[in-house]
Amino acid sequence: MGTQKDYYELLGVSRDADTDTIKKAYRKLAKKYHPDTNSGNPQAAEMFKKITEAYSVLSDEKKRKEYDQFGSAAFDGSSPFGNGGPQGGYREYHFDGNNEDLNKIFREFFGNDFGGFGSSGSKNSGQGSGSSGFRGFYSQGTGGQGSGGQSFYGYSSQGSGRQGSGSNSGSRRYYSYNGQDFGSGFGGSDYGFFGRGFGSDGSQGYRQDGEDLNADVEVSFEEAAFGCKKVIHFQNASQGSVQSLEVRIPAGISDGKTIRLKGKGMPGYGGGQPGNLLLKIHVKEKPGYERKDMDVYTTVRIPFTTAVFGGEAQIETLYGPVVCKIQPGTQSGTKIRLRGKGIVSMNNPSVHGDQYAVVEIQVPQNLNSEAARKLREFEQALKGSHGRKSAA
Repeated sequence: MGTQKDYYELLGVSRDADTDTIKKAYRKLAKKYHPDTNSGNPQAAEMFKKITEAYSVLSDEKKRKEYDQFGSAAFDGSSPFGNGGPQGGYREYHFDGNNEDLNKIFREFFGNDFGGFGSSGSKNSGQGSGSSGFRGFYSQGTGGQGSGGQSFYGYSSQGSGRQGSGSNSGSRRYYSYNGQDFGSGFGGSDYGFFGRGFGSDGSQGYRQDGEDLNADVEVSFEEAAFGCKKVIHFQNASQGSVQSLEVRIPAGISDGKTIRLKGKGMPGYGGGQPGNLLLKIHVKEKPGYERKDMDVYTTVRIPFTTAVFGGEAQIETLYGPVVCKIQPGTQSGTKIRLRGKGIVSMNNPSVHGDQYAVVEIQVPQNLNSEAARKLREFEQALKGSHGRKSAA
């Protein structure tokens, strides 16, 4: 009987882990032991094989129950039950790289863009001598005695001159299963086994675009309005170092917007494009200022007498103070429009929003006796004026 394998331990999860936990654990480990990121490392390739075997069992409810009951021997050709299974209807499974199991796993993680192993367009060509890329992705089968020792290889055709069947246009991936090459079922899609696909001649080998990086950048109200340059620091996981990058913040940017720096993310694999650096902008508030799209709203406080008799008031703007005329009888809440004193358009620097200054009338406080007497006389005069108008 073969050595028992602890699939839970391989994935680093507890025996009562739910499906999502198992899936997350496998995804993390698959990236870590990915053959293309561990070139020439047979230990990593072997580990990748083991965790995929573990996931293929634990992600399947029926297989998981049988594993919990009988252990990994249930999936090993050395099982005493043999291919026929024990009495009571027990069914033996082999993780041997069969199409159904592998397609299920990769579709689950990468969607329908993983085209699967098509039956058409295959051709016998051995195990791909001269191929590169994923050679030895699975170095040997896991079926044990009686299982056929099936193997799965992924490779590019670099150096072998192989072509997939059908049109050479679009992307095409090359895989070998039990000595058969599968070139069909993948054409026209930009996504392959774990990411980007191969070129039509396979010359790029296995290719995967790098992941995007995300960072938050805080700017002041004025910096968002007029633009600025910021130096950001971020951890480069691939190099294990902190890097600095000067970034130009465009004038007119608003809170929550994202700046995309192409190619500044994680590096790609096998010639894949690097990811992007995505900077989310957070604009700090400025006391007394409120932004609505390209317009700015502020408050201007004017004396009671200026509101009554009219006059002038100084209004603060992003471009400096502006003196504007106050009409006699101006009411509290009146909006004074200052054209072109708002935020510049990100798309057209010649276009600006407006500033709206909302009038707030200051109520007199701490009046001396003479001022209070005059104000009462003013009140009486207004009442008398209203009385004469009513009588008329």
